[in-house]
Amino acid sequence: MNLSAQDHQTFFTCDTDFLRPSDTVMQKAWRERNPPARIKAAYQALELNNDCATAYVLLAEEEATTIVDAERLFKQALKAGETIYRRSQQCQHQSPQHEAQLRRDTNVLVYIKRRLAMCARKLGRIREAVKIMRDLMKEFPPLTMLNIHENLLESLLELQAYADVQAVLAKYDDISLPKSAAICYTAALLKTRTVSDKFSPETASRRGLSTAEINAVEAIHRAVEFNPHVPKYLLEMKSLILPPEHILKRGDSEAIAYAFFHLQHWKRIEGALNLLQCTWEGTFRMIPYPLEKGHLFYPYPSCTETADRELLPTFHHVSVYPKKELPFFIHFTAGLCSSTAMIALLTHQFPEIMSVFAKAVSMISRTCVEYL
Repeated sequence: MNLSAQDHQTFFTCDTDFLRPSDTVMQKAWRERNPPARIKAAYQALELNNDCATAYVLLAEEEATTIVDAERLFKQALKAGETIYRRSQQCQHQSPQHEAQLRRDTNVLVYIKRRLAMCARKLGRIREAVKIMRDLMKEFPPLTMLNIHENLLESLLELQAYADVQAVLAKYDDISLPKSAAICYTAALLKTRTVSDKFSPETASRRGLSTAEINAVEAIHRAVEFNPHVPKYLLEMKSLILPPEHILKRGDSEAIAYAFFHLQHWKRIEGALNLLQCTWEGTFRMIPYPLEKGHLFYPYPSCTETADRELLPTFHHVSVYPKKELPFFIHFTAGLCSSTAMIALLTHQFPEIMSVFAKAVSMISRTCVEYL
């Protein structure tokens, strides 16, 4: 609830809220931690101004019990939001306050349209959802923080429009843009799709990997390096739970959210999960010290476990980055070298005592051998 309140205050409030009484009420509503009190405040805002878009947003998210009800409220919010947005556009150059107000009203409008797209996706109107998302990305390209392109990727995968998915990836899977599990694993899925139906570990071990198979394996390794928790959910080695409202990039919460919505797409492509199962663990052999140095990404943050424990329910066993275990002979060699160095140091410092100790050990050893 605290994170949600911070998001709402960031996107839906500005310094000019005092100019509109309904916005003043909503500013208090977003800070209110008691849901019934928030809903009551939203109705108060609508009494003051029937075109208060953020009040409809709050009711859609916190009072509506079905997606149909939420969509109805979001459509009311859209009508009000578009009206307010047009007014703000006309006044944007009058003062810095008006510019801030336009930014806020833009955020509200984009947020509403994205929510409507997700309602359409959940109600099975996928093409409508795709159109809304494409229009949003075309009209408001800077607003990538809402991750509309990730919702678009999932919808296009549901339509099995793989060429369109590749086109979206070509635009957003760029070295200068932040990555996500959705981007990395979708890229891996597309490359896996070209070879997975004929892939066999036995055949590959005999003849070696083809160029397409190498590309698919490298894409899987890249995705696993970014978020190592996803494969266990995709392969159903860990049970899925409902994803949290907020997720942490590269964390267990992001892995749950990705697998929850994308597992069906992996299952739809024959052999994709088989190739994933055969190759994903090889990532950890490629990166000996992932917490200190990455291969394709910056080192994996060790603080994600703490943050995920706050985001995920207490009954869920949080995944942690698998630590690489050293072979036994390395432990044995290290122990032997340490013991030798200690004996040499003691012999140098206390030669007489160590001489007596060595004779005693030699005598005990001889006695044991003679006894045997």
